Amino acid sequence: MNRLKDKVALITGGTTGMGLATARRLIDEGARVIITGRSEDRVRVAADELGANAVGVAADVADLGQIDALMGTIKERHGRLDIVFANAGIGTFKPFDQITEDEFDEAVDVNFKGVFFTVQKALPLLTDGSAIVINASWTLHRGNGILTLYSGTKAAVHNLARTLAADLAPRRIRVNSISPGYIDTPMFPEAALDEATASTLKRRVAANRFGRPEEIAAVVAFLVSTDASYVNGQDIVIDGGLVATIPA
Repeated sequence: MNRLKDKVALITGGTTGMGLATARRLIDEGARVIITGRSEDRVRVAADELGANAVGVAADVADLGQIDALMGTIKERHGRLDIVFANAGIGTFKPFDQITEDEFDEAVDVNFKGVFFTVQKALPLLTDGSAIVINASWTLHRGNGILTLYSGTKAAVHNLARTLAADLAPRRIRVNSISPGYIDTPMFPEAALDEATASTLKRRVAANRFGRPEEIAAVVAFLVSTDASYVNGQDIVIDGGLVATIPA
Protein backbone atom coordinates (compact mmCIF):
# COMPACT_ATOMS: atom_id res chain seq x y z
CA MET A 1 0.00 0.00 0.00
CA ASN A 2 1.26 3.46 -0.92
CA ARG A 3 -1.53 5.69 0.34
CA LEU A 4 1.02 7.83 2.17
CA LYS A 5 3.87 7.76 -0.33
CA ASP A 6 6.35 10.60 0.36
CA LYS A 7 4.24 12.05 3.17
CA VAL A 8 6.12 13.37 6.22
CA ALA A 9 4.57 12.43 9.56
CA LEU A 10 5.25 13.45 13.15
CA ILE A 11 4.23 11.05 15.91
CA THR A 12 4.69 12.19 19.49
CA GLY A 13 5.04 9.43 22.04
CA GLY A 14 6.21 7.20 19.23
CA THR A 15 8.58 4.85 21.05
CA THR A 16 6.09 2.27 22.35
CA GLY A 17 2.51 1.07 22.13
CA MET A 18 0.08 2.86 19.84
CA GLY A 19 2.63 5.44 18.74
CA LEU A 20 5.23 2.89 17.67
CA ALA A 21 2.63 0.71 15.94
CA THR A 22 1.35 3.74 14.06
CA ALA A 23 4.85 4.74 13.02
CA ARG A 24 5.38 1.24 11.64
CA ARG A 25 2.05 1.34 9.77
CA LEU A 26 2.66 4.77 8.23
CA ILE A 27 6.11 3.73 7.07
CA ASP A 28 4.63 0.58 5.55
CA GLU A 29 2.28 2.84 3.61
CA GLY A 30 5.09 4.97 2.24
CA ALA A 31 5.54 7.79 4.77
CA ARG A 32 8.69 9.17 6.32
CA VAL A 33 8.20 9.42 10.07
CA ILE A 34 9.62 11.46 12.92
CA ILE A 35 8.99 9.90 16.33
CA THR A 36 9.49 11.55 19.70
CA GLY A 37 9.72 10.46 23.31
CA ARG A 38 11.20 11.72 26.55
CA SER A 39 13.85 8.99 26.80
CA GLU A 40 16.80 9.33 24.43
CA ASP A 41 17.55 5.61 24.74
CA ARG A 42 14.02 4.52 23.88
CA VAL A 43 13.85 6.99 20.98
CA ARG A 44 17.09 5.61 19.55
CA VAL A 45 16.02 1.97 19.94
CA ALA A 46 12.60 2.62 18.35
CA ALA A 47 14.05 4.60 15.44
CA ASP A 48 16.60 1.85 14.76
CA GLU A 49 13.79 -0.73 14.79
CA LEU A 50 11.71 1.30 12.34
CA GLY A 51 14.55 1.65 9.87
CA ALA A 52 15.74 4.16 7.31
CA ASN A 53 12.43 6.00 6.91
CA ALA A 54 12.28 6.95 10.59
CA VAL A 55 14.03 9.66 12.56
CA GLY A 56 13.94 9.75 16.36
CA VAL A 57 14.08 13.02 18.30
CA ALA A 58 14.09 13.08 22.09
CA ALA A 59 11.57 15.72 23.14
CA ASP A 60 9.26 16.33 26.09
CA VAL A 61 6.03 17.83 24.76
CA ALA A 62 5.43 19.55 28.10
CA ASP A 63 8.49 21.74 27.40
CA LEU A 64 7.81 24.37 24.74
CA GLY A 65 11.51 24.91 24.16
CA GLN A 66 11.91 21.24 23.28
CA ILE A 67 8.92 21.42 20.92
CA ASP A 68 10.56 24.39 19.19
CA ALA A 69 13.80 22.42 18.82
CA LEU A 70 11.82 19.45 17.45
CA MET A 71 10.16 21.61 14.80
CA GLY A 72 13.53 23.08 13.90
CA THR A 73 14.90 19.58 13.32
CA ILE A 74 11.92 18.65 11.15
CA LYS A 75 12.27 21.85 9.11
CA GLU A 76 15.97 21.19 8.56
CA ARG A 77 15.51 17.53 7.58
CA HIS A 78 12.23 17.59 5.66
CA GLY A 79 11.08 21.19 5.25
CA ARG A 80 7.44 20.33 5.89
CA LEU A 81 4.88 18.14 7.62
CA ASP A 82 1.86 16.43 6.09
CA ILE A 83 0.68 14.44 9.12
CA VAL A 84 0.67 14.93 12.88
CA PHE A 85 -0.39 12.22 15.30
CA ALA A 86 -0.44 13.89 18.71
CA ASN A 87 -0.18 10.74 20.76
CA ALA A 88 2.07 11.49 23.74
CA GLY A 89 0.27 11.16 27.05
CA ILE A 90 0.49 9.94 30.62
CA GLY A 91 -2.01 8.31 32.95
CA THR A 92 -2.82 9.26 36.54
CA PHE A 93 -5.32 6.75 37.90
CA LYS A 94 -6.24 7.74 41.45
CA PRO A 95 -9.38 8.73 43.37
CA PHE A 96 -10.26 12.39 42.99
CA ASP A 97 -9.49 13.28 46.61
CA GLN A 98 -5.97 11.80 46.38
CA ILE A 99 -4.73 13.72 43.37
CA THR A 100 -1.95 16.18 44.21
CA GLU A 101 -1.22 19.52 42.58
CA ASP A 102 2.01 18.14 41.13
CA GLU A 103 0.13 15.23 39.54
CA PHE A 104 -2.48 17.63 38.17
CA ASP A 105 0.16 19.91 36.67
CA GLU A 106 2.06 17.03 35.05
CA ALA A 107 -1.06 15.48 33.52
CA VAL A 108 -2.30 18.79 32.13
CA ASP A 109 1.17 19.74 30.89
CA VAL A 110 1.64 16.51 28.92
CA ASN A 111 -1.89 15.53 27.91
CA PHE A 112 -3.34 18.94 27.07
CA LYS A 113 -0.68 21.63 26.94
CA GLY A 114 1.65 19.28 25.08
CA VAL A 115 -0.94 18.48 22.44
CA PHE A 116 -2.04 22.10 22.12
CA PHE A 117 1.44 23.47 21.50
CA THR A 118 2.63 20.54 19.40
CA VAL A 119 -0.12 21.35 16.92
CA GLN A 120 0.35 25.12 17.21
CA LYS A 121 4.08 24.96 16.59
CA ALA A 122 3.66 22.44 13.77
CA LEU A 123 1.34 24.77 11.84
CA PRO A 124 4.06 26.67 9.94
CA LEU A 125 5.36 23.33 8.65
CA LEU A 126 2.00 21.74 7.87
CA THR A 127 1.05 21.72 4.22
CA ASP A 128 -2.41 22.84 3.14
CA GLY A 129 -4.66 19.79 3.01
CA SER A 130 -2.70 17.92 5.66
CA ALA A 131 -4.17 15.84 8.49
CA ILE A 132 -3.96 15.87 12.28
CA VAL A 133 -5.09 13.11 14.61
CA ILE A 134 -5.22 13.59 18.37
CA ASN A 135 -5.25 10.62 20.73
CA ALA A 136 -8.08 11.08 23.23
CA SER A 137 -9.66 8.16 25.14
CA TRP A 138 -12.84 6.19 25.66
CA THR A 139 -12.84 7.61 29.21
CA LEU A 140 -14.15 10.94 27.98
CA HIS A 141 -17.38 9.18 26.99
CA ARG A 142 -18.10 7.42 30.33
CA GLY A 143 -17.54 8.48 33.91
CA ASN A 144 -15.09 6.43 35.97
CA GLY A 145 -14.27 7.36 39.54
CA ILE A 146 -10.51 6.82 39.41
CA LEU A 147 -10.02 8.53 36.05
CA THR A 148 -11.12 12.05 36.92
CA LEU A 149 -7.86 13.78 36.01
CA TYR A 150 -6.99 11.59 33.04
CA SER A 151 -10.43 11.74 31.46
CA GLY A 152 -10.59 15.50 32.03
CA THR A 153 -7.43 16.04 29.99
CA LYS A 154 -8.69 13.70 27.28
CA ALA A 155 -12.02 15.55 27.10
CA ALA A 156 -10.01 18.73 26.60
CA VAL A 157 -8.09 17.39 23.60
CA HIS A 158 -11.26 15.88 22.14
CA ASN A 159 -12.82 19.33 22.12
CA LEU A 160 -9.58 20.79 20.81
CA ALA A 161 -9.76 18.51 17.78
CA ARG A 162 -13.26 19.70 16.93
CA THR A 163 -12.45 23.39 17.35
CA LEU A 164 -9.23 23.06 15.37
CA ALA A 165 -11.16 21.40 12.54
CA ALA A 166 -13.14 24.63 12.27
CA ASP A 167 -10.17 26.93 12.86
CA LEU A 168 -7.96 25.27 10.24
CA ALA A 169 -10.68 24.74 7.63
CA PRO A 170 -9.43 27.62 5.42
CA ARG A 171 -6.22 25.63 4.92
CA ARG A 172 -8.14 22.37 4.33
CA ILE A 173 -6.34 20.79 7.29
CA ARG A 174 -8.49 18.00 8.68
CA VAL A 175 -8.43 17.37 12.43
CA ASN A 176 -9.93 14.31 14.11
CA SER A 177 -9.48 12.51 17.40
CA ILE A 178 -9.51 8.85 18.31
CA SER A 179 -10.79 7.32 21.53
CA PRO A 180 -9.13 3.95 22.15
CA GLY A 181 -10.60 1.54 24.67
CA TYR A 182 -8.66 -1.12 26.55
CA ILE A 183 -5.54 -1.45 24.41
CA ASP A 184 -2.72 -3.79 25.38
CA THR A 185 0.20 -1.35 25.64
CA PRO A 186 3.04 -0.69 28.10
CA MET A 187 0.81 1.98 29.68
CA PHE A 188 -2.00 -0.56 30.23
CA PRO A 189 -0.50 -4.05 29.79
CA GLU A 190 -2.95 -6.94 29.90
CA ALA A 191 -0.20 -9.25 31.19
CA ALA A 192 0.26 -7.10 34.31
CA LEU A 193 -3.36 -7.59 35.40
CA ASP A 194 -4.43 -10.48 37.55
CA GLU A 195 -6.69 -12.99 35.84
CA ALA A 196 -9.86 -11.87 37.63
CA THR A 197 -9.34 -8.21 36.77
CA ALA A 198 -8.52 -8.96 33.13
CA SER A 199 -11.60 -11.15 32.85
CA THR A 200 -13.84 -8.46 34.37
CA LEU A 201 -12.56 -5.81 31.97
CA LYS A 202 -12.99 -8.06 28.93
CA ARG A 203 -16.59 -8.82 29.88
CA ARG A 204 -17.35 -5.11 29.56
CA VAL A 205 -16.29 -5.24 25.91
CA ALA A 206 -18.54 -6.74 23.23
CA ALA A 207 -15.41 -8.06 21.48
CA ASN A 208 -14.46 -9.78 24.77
CA ARG A 209 -10.78 -8.89 24.49
CA PHE A 210 -8.25 -6.10 24.71
CA GLY A 211 -7.40 -4.23 21.54
CA ARG A 212 -3.99 -4.33 19.86
CA PRO A 213 -1.87 -1.26 19.05
CA GLU A 214 -1.92 -2.31 15.40
CA GLU A 215 -5.71 -1.90 15.36
CA ILE A 216 -5.32 1.71 16.48
CA ALA A 217 -2.60 2.26 13.88
CA ALA A 218 -4.90 1.07 11.10
CA VAL A 219 -7.52 3.68 12.00
CA VAL A 220 -4.96 6.48 12.25
CA ALA A 221 -3.54 5.50 8.86
CA PHE A 222 -7.04 5.72 7.39
CA LEU A 223 -7.75 9.10 8.98
CA VAL A 224 -4.56 10.71 7.64
CA SER A 225 -5.05 9.29 4.14
CA THR A 226 -7.15 10.65 1.28
CA ASP A 227 -9.56 7.76 1.91
CA ALA A 228 -10.81 9.89 4.83
CA SER A 229 -10.92 13.13 2.85
CA TYR A 230 -14.47 13.91 4.07
CA VAL A 231 -13.91 12.90 7.71
CA ASN A 232 -13.29 16.01 9.78
CA GLY A 233 -13.95 17.15 13.34
CA GLN A 234 -14.89 13.61 14.39
CA ASP A 235 -13.99 11.38 17.30
CA ILE A 236 -13.54 7.77 16.28
CA VAL A 237 -14.12 5.36 19.17
CA ILE A 238 -11.95 2.24 18.82
CA ASP A 239 -12.97 0.15 21.79
CA GLY A 240 -14.47 -3.17 20.68
CA GLY A 241 -17.88 -1.98 21.87
CA LEU A 242 -16.93 -0.84 25.39
CA VAL A 243 -18.77 2.49 25.29
CA ALA A 244 -21.70 1.77 23.02
CA THR A 245 -22.82 -1.70 24.12
CA ILE A 246 -23.81 -3.73 27.16
CA PRO A 247 -22.58 -7.25 26.42
CA ALA A 248 -24.93 -10.12 27.23
